[in-house]
Amino acid sequence: MTALDLSSPVAVVGTGTMGQGIAQVALVAGHPVRLYDTVPGRARKAAEAIGARLDRLVEKDRLTGPDRDAARARLLPAESLAELADCALVVEAVLERLDVKQELFRDLEGIVSDDCLLATNTSSLSVTAIGGALRAPGRFVGLHFFNPAPLLPLVEVVSGFTTDVTHATRAYETARAWGKTPVACADTPGFIVNRIARPFYAEAFAVYEAQGADPATIDAVLRESGGFRMGAFELTDLIGQDVNESVTQSVWQSFFHDVRFTPSLAQRRLVESGRLGRKTGHGWYDHRDGAERPEPDTAERRQPPAYVVVEGDLGPAVELLALIREAGIPVRDEGDDEEQGACLALPSGGRLLLADGQTAVEFPDFVYFDLALDYRRATRIALSASQDTSPQTLAEAIGLFQALGKQVSFIGDMPGMIVARTVARIIDLAHDAVAKGVATEEDIDTAMRLGVNYPLGPFEWSRRLGRTWAYVLLDDLHRRDPSGRYAPSLALYRHAHAPDPREGSAS
Repeated sequence: MTALDLSSPVAVVGTGTMGQGIAQVALVAGHPVRLYDTVPGRARKAAEAIGARLDRLVEKDRLTGPDRDAARARLLPAESLAELADCALVVEAVLERLDVKQELFRDLEGIVSDDCLLATNTSSLSVTAIGGALRAPGRFVGLHFFNPAPLLPLVEVVSGFTTDVTHATRAYETARAWGKTPVACADTPGFIVNRIARPFYAEAFAVYEAQGADPATIDAVLRESGGFRMGAFELTDLIGQDVNESVTQSVWQSFFHDVRFTPSLAQRRLVESGRLGRKTGHGWYDHRDGAERPEPDTAERRQPPAYVVVEGDLGPAVELLALIREAGIPVRDEGDDEEQGACLALPSGGRLLLADGQTAVEFPDFVYFDLALDYRRATRIALSASQDTSPQTLAEAIGLFQALGKQVSFIGDMPGMIVARTVARIIDLAHDAVAKGVATEEDIDTAMRLGVNYPLGPFEWSRRLGRTWAYVLLDDLHRRDPSGRYAPSLALYRHAHAPDPREGSAS
């Protein structure tokens, strides 16, 4: 099944920001486009707004004048649904209410031809449920664009329970012909991105609710250590707290209140107070004119340790050894220490250990450090210790990372810290999604990199960190919080315990 021919008219119903964006994408690709909205005059205003954006593309040399003129000639506002009768594809971007969408598509089914592809841009409703109102739901598919649609490349192509594979393939190929990067997805709550991204917000909020760190510090660690484009608090302020919480609530409820997707009470209180983020001037942060942005907690300068001793294999943090040597700090290797595990011993007698899902209070004189996407490029490292950790050990741990050119933020004794627990949970949900037929590993990695700008896809993280890393961390976390929130999925268990194909088979 190939993409729609460019001569085929495409209709967009709903002319808000997303509807206009989708219409612009189809228009610039070369299709005749019809715009319809139930509010009289709104489709015409939307067509004018799209024309103005085409003018700006010409000014930026992203579109030629003749191409703009031709696109404008292909864009027609419609005054009734009946004017969409000859369209080969209708995409709706109306109110996120199941009854509204079902009624719209029932009406469309009586107007368009039998081979017209019907698509919803819903981000939170079941594609299967919307299509369930149709006589012929096989031609119904989800086309979930990301805002702003003309700029963001990702499109989730969602097959409902009764979607015919030929129609899903046509939708996929059409999105690709429009210059987008489509990923195929089964109809699951949150699809790919909104399902697998939940821990990015949830774990940041959980650390905050447990008084482990303030929003500015958590955001700084996610950016400067984890390599994420934005922290969870600043990103939800940009999205809108009400919008972000609504998606979280929808996914949680659709999964029958699965504890892994439990919403944040702190975010609920924020929404209830009317502090919705940038659009109201206040969210987690104060965005009003003249407001000062809070600074992350940053430790004062300390002297680096005279030396460090390597005990065991540092795994994902092994690159720290080269940085320590380059900083002029002697590194001694005393081999494996099964009792203490893989760590760095300090002159004080204390030890530095990569976050592993355990707490510092369980061990004498321990300091945990968080996961980094790239320890060489990271500009900040989070440390965690118990109240019993000696001041000398704390000072040496701080001084060590400062000698490596890092800012140091201390957080509470949080198992899994910030980046490590977030990445581990994202990896777990990704493995679970593949095992349940939601999408392929490749499509999930593509979706998370393009849809939410993650530095790596979950499976790229998993391969970099090792087969057992996420499972061991989550299993340790689950032992300390047996609510089920951190219980590793069966899919992750199988992955962690399966033979590594890189090691070959025994002869």
